[in-house]
Amino acid sequence: MNRQQEKITALDRLIREKWAALYARLSRDDDNEGDSNSISHQIEILTKYAKEHGIDNFKIYKDDGFSGTNFNRPGFQEMLDDIEDGLVSMVVVKDMSRFGRNYLEVGMYTEIRFPEKGVRFIAVNDGVDSERDDNDFTPFRNIINEWYAKDTSKKIRAVFRNKGMSGQRISTRSPYGYLRNEDGSLRADEETAPNVRLIFQLCAEGNGPGKIARMLKEREIPTPSTVVFQRTGQTRYYHPDDPCRWTSDTVAGILEQDAYLGRTSNFKTSRISYKSKKMVNTPPEKWVTFENTHEAIIDVELWNSVQKIRSQRRRPTKMGEMGMFSGLAYCADCGSKLYHCRSGSWSYEQESYTCSAYRTRKNCSAHYIRAVVLEQLVLQNIQRVIAYVQEDESEFVRLVTRNLNAAQTEELEQAKRLLEKNMRRADELDTIIQRLYEDNISGKLTDDRFKKLSEAYEQEQAALRESIPTLTAKVESIDSKVVNLQHFLKLVRKYTQPEKLTPAMLRELVEKVVVYAPDKSSGHRIQRIDVHYTFIGKIDFSPEYSKKGTA
Repeated sequence: MNRQQEKITALDRLIREKWAALYARLSRDDDNEGDSNSISHQIEILTKYAKEHGIDNFKIYKDDGFSGTNFNRPGFQEMLDDIEDGLVSMVVVKDMSRFGRNYLEVGMYTEIRFPEKGVRFIAVNDGVDSERDDNDFTPFRNIINEWYAKDTSKKIRAVFRNKGMSGQRISTRSPYGYLRNEDGSLRADEETAPNVRLIFQLCAEGNGPGKIARMLKEREIPTPSTVVFQRTGQTRYYHPDDPCRWTSDTVAGILEQDAYLGRTSNFKTSRISYKSKKMVNTPPEKWVTFENTHEAIIDVELWNSVQKIRSQRRRPTKMGEMGMFSGLAYCADCGSKLYHCRSGSWSYEQESYTCSAYRTRKNCSAHYIRAVVLEQLVLQNIQRVIAYVQEDESEFVRLVTRNLNAAQTEELEQAKRLLEKNMRRADELDTIIQRLYEDNISGKLTDDRFKKLSEAYEQEQAALRESIPTLTAKVESIDSKVVNLQHFLKLVRKYTQPEKLTPAMLRELVEKVVVYAPDKSSGHRIQRIDVHYTFIGKIDFSPEYSKKGTA
């Protein structure tokens, strides 16, 4: 007899000698109730029942730490596989709640699937036996068990809600770069915190998550999962054959983690239902944030710089690199972004930027400017600003304040004019619609014509009335706007006499660069740019400073 025949014979013998499945389950919530629901106590009850009823052939299946609302449990699934293979004659549980707390799925198994497979179902303490006809109350018991699970879930959520609203960190995982104290608070990890600072600095220098991941691997820096494995032995996401295999998603997640500012943000995720373990992201406006709850690893300036870079969603070239001005350079005429143009065979001196609207739709002119020229012009502008601040900071503050006030005044006047225009037009439309109605009543205007005209005017009026609250809010926001000039000065003081423009400097100081079309009317190619700085916008230097700078 060969091995295959032996297996078939053994399977036939098992089928003839079906066993009883004794199933026990305990969730973390049930564990709080004491020993009455413990796995060992359940198994004791089940084996006692089996012996008292002459059941000698049985197999124990158990799930320790699994919710009754979720049926994707290893022990339960193993039992289902054996049932599908025809190896189980009956299923015995301590009570219905041990089997599950979702009355629809419990009913599906006990009333449909088990009878189809000829499997008897018994719940010892509840007196349920599928071979008897007195199980009419069982569906109601299943519903009560589900209500219990729902009520327990609500109580647990309330506990977490109170904990989160008090400023305590409710996440059980410590962010990479931190260790957890006994009281649940965070402290900087001397081993991994420098890696977090390195990741942020590399991003501030213009590197994307993918490139940063490659750089970390080249430096042989262990991944967060590798560090966890080395400290705890947990193997989740750990790659023993490649312990330094960073991914762009891991890097991006670190760059988005606001815990590095020393703050605690609770309720970032939530579950769809107490029956589902799936987590969904919560909108930032629903987060509850507490400042200065632990030591900060990243300062606010670097954090803001990185978030600005990340929000610009720059695209790498086919060579996998990003232009220094990608996402920062804009066309002065159409407002489109400028494309970074380069080739593997070009030198840096040949790289350029052109208007994206011109390249894709021919709706604008090229606004072509070489990368080295743009870099030189921006560096010169930054050098003038830094020199101005160093030579006469108080005058610089007055200049910027004057420019900002003028820009705000112009923006405010434009918003007010548009608001008044829309309100006046909305009132005019009331009169026009009233006249149309009178002309229709008097017979001067047909019903069809009245309907078409009135609908058009009413649509226009509705659009105007929708715009009025928006414009009103804009006027109020401009009136109350406060410019963080001191924050900009703090950034500028970091640089003394820069001789070269770095990506970190550019991203930290500059909000955008506006490039104009070249002017060749003088016989020479002259191209103007406007540099808009972070927090303060464009700086128009006074004639006095221009003379002073050229003297």
